[in-house]
Amino acid sequence: MSFRNTLFGTAAAAALLLSGQAFSADKPTIVLVHGAFAESDSWNGVIKDLQADGYSVIAAANPLRGVNSDAKAVSALLTSVKGPVVLVGHSYGGSVISDAATGHDNVKGLVFVAAFAPEAGESAVALSGKFPGSTLAPTLAPPVALPDGGHDLYIDQAKFPEQFAADVPKQEAKLMAATQRPIAEAALGEPAGKPAWKTIPSWFVYGDADKNIPPAAQEWMAKRAGSKETVVVKGGSHVVMVSHPETVARLIEKAASAH
Repeated sequence: MSFRNTLFGTAAAAALLLSGQAFSADKPTIVLVHGAFAESDSWNGVIKDLQADGYSVIAAANPLRGVNSDAKAVSALLTSVKGPVVLVGHSYGGSVISDAATGHDNVKGLVFVAAFAPEAGESAVALSGKFPGSTLAPTLAPPVALPDGGHDLYIDQAKFPEQFAADVPKQEAKLMAATQRPIAEAALGEPAGKPAWKTIPSWFVYGDADKNIPPAAQEWMAKRAGSKETVVVKGGSHVVMVSHPETVARLIEKAASAH
């Protein structure tokens, strides 16, 4: 190969790399926030699809200690992200993203994945009980006492697959049960702050077989928030991002392309 051809090939490769970087730079960063009894790797299937389509993705570690404090942690992360952001929350993480997005002009869209979208003063406990259908309470393990006098909540591992992830292969659901992250009991009853969904466009996706948050409650919250698009996954459990990652990723990309 001649020096000229080698030089041309190197220049072409550099141009392609730079064009790819520019293409990625035009896309919003996707920030994913997990909910109670889950963890960041619950987004792995969604992340794989988003990265394949050129998106930068951050799966935030949600402390699960309280809506206000968790929102501050996510808000700090948002401050570090350059350019537009689509903020995505699962379950209790919906309450967190709606609070965390307030004051961040770079957040262009909110995506609620089997998630709470509370009004100011509403709690996860109140919203999950607003409509019949949640069977979470009887599946919880005995509370774990904390040094500060509070309690951590887990789902009983034996009951986790059927309650939380009924449409996920049993072995995978058992792994999820073993690696679940607990939520502080007080967090589920903590009133939400000012809701960002009132000023930021939102999208919703949930399963019609969700046993944690009644589908009727999710439908009601989506309508109240003026959802740009609501996707209902037939037979979907509370973890549609695990069982139907492509569906969730496509909706996130719709939100991203709308900015």
